[in-house]
Amino acid sequence: MSKFKRFESGEIGTCSLFNRPSLVDIKDFARVPGNETLSEFMDSLPGFLAADNLRALVAAIKGAKACNKPVIWGFGGHVVKVGLAPVLINLMDHGFVTGLATNGSGLIHDFEIAVAGKTSEDVAAALKQGTFGLTEETGVWMNRAFREGGREGLGLGESLGRFLDEKNPDFGHASLILQAYRRNIPLTSHVALGTDVIHMHPSADGEVLGHGSMIDFKVFTQQVSLLHGGGVYLNLGSAVILPEVFLKAVSLVRGSGRELCDFTTANLDFMQHYRPRQNVTGRPVSNGGKGIALTGHHEIMVPLLAALLVCS
Repeated sequence: MSKFKRFESGEIGTCSLFNRPSLVDIKDFARVPGNETLSEFMDSLPGFLAADNLRALVAAIKGAKACNKPVIWGFGGHVVKVGLAPVLINLMDHGFVTGLATNGSGLIHDFEIAVAGKTSEDVAAALKQGTFGLTEETGVWMNRAFREGGREGLGLGESLGRFLDEKNPDFGHASLILQAYRRNIPLTSHVALGTDVIHMHPSADGEVLGHGSMIDFKVFTQQVSLLHGGGVYLNLGSAVILPEVFLKAVSLVRGSGRELCDFTTANLDFMQHYRPRQNVTGRPVSNGGKGIALTGHHEIMVPLLAALLVCS
């Protein structure tokens, strides 16, 4: 016999399973997909959690387009490196992109794709050899584009878009920078000095880079100011830079006395980091709007989202 006293429940009441409120209902279960359309496949997904969030994001983007509200896509360099530029360019042509924003990495990888059809070094190997980040054309041409554009009051994204438009590179059809420029869609770049390989080159000028990035911040903030009442902002794979820039843009708009609420934000990444949770899907929509987090690999999630927008 144990020496420790046990709890005695006595008489307790129970309720019927058939009358008890439940959070999961069979009517919301998935249907087994067959030979059906993408829209029917979407309808077949369960009525829970991420599937419902995906439906909500699709509806928000379609609603923004219908109401002529902005749909701004922020993206990191990884989005370019996994080959998603053609998907986003197609979304431009279908009216689902009104603005693009990226960090310095996004510009560099997209530029190299446009010029050479390839990008992304073997960092570990190149670092041992002392050659990492010292690619001639990337450093010289990009810094030249920024200097030339900066003299005419252009931001980094527009400067590089104009440079590529004039050069008309062989692989320009797969460049977000060039195709956005040719479609008059603003693409802005927000850099932290010392983080990008082109900052290592003798031709790099911190004053030029800072000035161009500041111009882009103002262009980006103007787009953010139009999100009120139905716009959408998506963050694809930027864990730090773009969430911080977006938060500051939201604050600047509201601080200027303009109303900014009732819009949708989304973070798509294979990890939900702190800053996107707080600065994209949390704080900016806490006074009205909806924040959506979808976790998964970009090379799967972005084409799926795009297909649901264009084909359903």
